[in-house]
Amino acid sequence: MLQELRVHNLALIDTLHLDLSAYKTGLIALTGETGAGKSIILQAINLLAGSRGTASWVRSDCEQAGIEAAFTVRPGHAEMDALLDEHSLRDGTTCIVRRVLGKDGRSRVYVNDQAVTSRLSGELTAGLINIASQHDHQQLLNSRHHLDYLDTFGELHGLRQQFAKLFQQWQQVFSELRQLQEQEQGKEQQRDFLRFQLDEIRKGQPVAGEDESLVREREQLKSADALQRLVGASGRRLADIVNGDLAEIRKHLEQAAGLDRSLNSLADRIASAGYELEDMAGSLQKYLAGLSADPDRLDAIAGRLAELKQLQRKYGPALTDVIAFAEQAEATLALLDSLEEEIGRIGLRLEAVATEALRKSVELSNRRKETARKLEQDMERELTTLSFSQAIFRVAMTEPEGMDMVGIQATGRDSVEFMFSANPGEPPKSLVKIASGGELSRLMLAMKCLLARRDQVDTVIFDEVDAGIGGQAAEAVAGKIVELAGHHQVLCITHLPQIAACADLHFKVEKQVEAGRTRTVINPLTQEERVAELARMLGGDHPTAQTLAFAGELIERKGKKAAA
Repeated sequence: MLQELRVHNLALIDTLHLDLSAYKTGLIALTGETGAGKSIILQAINLLAGSRGTASWVRSDCEQAGIEAAFTVRPGHAEMDALLDEHSLRDGTTCIVRRVLGKDGRSRVYVNDQAVTSRLSGELTAGLINIASQHDHQQLLNSRHHLDYLDTFGELHGLRQQFAKLFQQWQQVFSELRQLQEQEQGKEQQRDFLRFQLDEIRKGQPVAGEDESLVREREQLKSADALQRLVGASGRRLADIVNGDLAEIRKHLEQAAGLDRSLNSLADRIASAGYELEDMAGSLQKYLAGLSADPDRLDAIAGRLAELKQLQRKYGPALTDVIAFAEQAEATLALLDSLEEEIGRIGLRLEAVATEALRKSVELSNRRKETARKLEQDMERELTTLSFSQAIFRVAMTEPEGMDMVGIQATGRDSVEFMFSANPGEPPKSLVKIASGGELSRLMLAMKCLLARRDQVDTVIFDEVDAGIGGQAAEAVAGKIVELAGHHQVLCITHLPQIAACADLHFKVEKQVEAGRTRTVINPLTQEERVAELARMLGGDHPTAQTLAFAGELIERKGKKAAA
């Protein structure tokens, strides 16, 4: 249930606060002249529901606009509970949705003070508010949406999702099989090419890091003369030190330590240093012995590097990539060798998934046929209360002829179109061909009333559901909305006095000019003010005494009906 709505700096609204906490059920009417700003209020709610926001909606001279709505989540609301728990957004039974639009066009959305995506806020508000607008009327004219209405009425979305998962599996397996079949068609050519590539790599016998090692050896060979000179001189000087002065120092300290044991540690250190220097001298000698200046080796390295570079150009920027390519080629060749066996295995899997998907699609289709008959009966009953005494409503269903996956979509095997006839003796036809604006409004109202009894949404908003309606039909529409308001919280933006007269709470939306600026304001009306507003709706800005009396009679009639 919508408890509060706050709007700041949105279009012509500088500040707005609706407190609806006292109306868990009942009809809340919003009326006003055309252009007063009623659509801005609806736009604010749509923004919370995830619709796209633009910088132009921010009131001029303001940095940002803000919309905030506080809802009470009905206990046992399974979908809402699951969404809130999944995203760690639960805060008791309260759900506060807030959206901020910046002058720079950026938008931020929060649920219970945690930042969320507009998509998630749309999913959450869809479980809290149901909006019926002119856009919904257009959806009713588009047969692509009729299946959604049917499945919602029959509470079939769970079964539909089960089929959709099977259909997705079938698509994946079908795609996998097709790829294997395409590979099978050109497998000989692919096999020959892969074998050529693999043989080329195997012949080269690349080793990871080999090119880097060869580059280091090449640089060493190019510097062989300088290395022999520098290392040789260092080795000779070190050998002279070890065999000369250092040997004499070691001998003297060994004799001294025999005379004074406190010199033992120092003598040991000198001896250890001597051994280390002897080892270093030996290592330098060994390095010199292994140092080569062979020009033939330089040529061999250059040839090997060129060979490796050729492999790298073809199969990867690094030798590790070349080796990985070879491993993948081996795996692909193994797959090609067992391709027929794999195609047979995938084919059996596809058949099993298709069989399960078809079984589920038939189950879904049968449930839809049952639901369609029930929807026809209930819609005709609802339409009777909306001044369609002999209306005919039919759900036309078609499905593919064969029992295979041809023609089946992710929504199942059924195509649905609503058919309607308002006149006795006339066969039902497609809504798009025969329904007038007033008829379409009442059809949508009947559909919304049926769906509202099945979903867990507590708040329903009607945006000018009275379009194209007058006379007796207006009375019928008002009665239907009041009936819905008996078990739902209903907000109705309306131009019909018959509807506004039935409101439990009546707001007037109007423009005011203050300090040279236009602003939209919304105020609750007293009983006296309601009579004046209904009289304006009936007879314009200068109502007669008779019009005022009739306005009062409309409100009094509503009060008597409520008492009865």
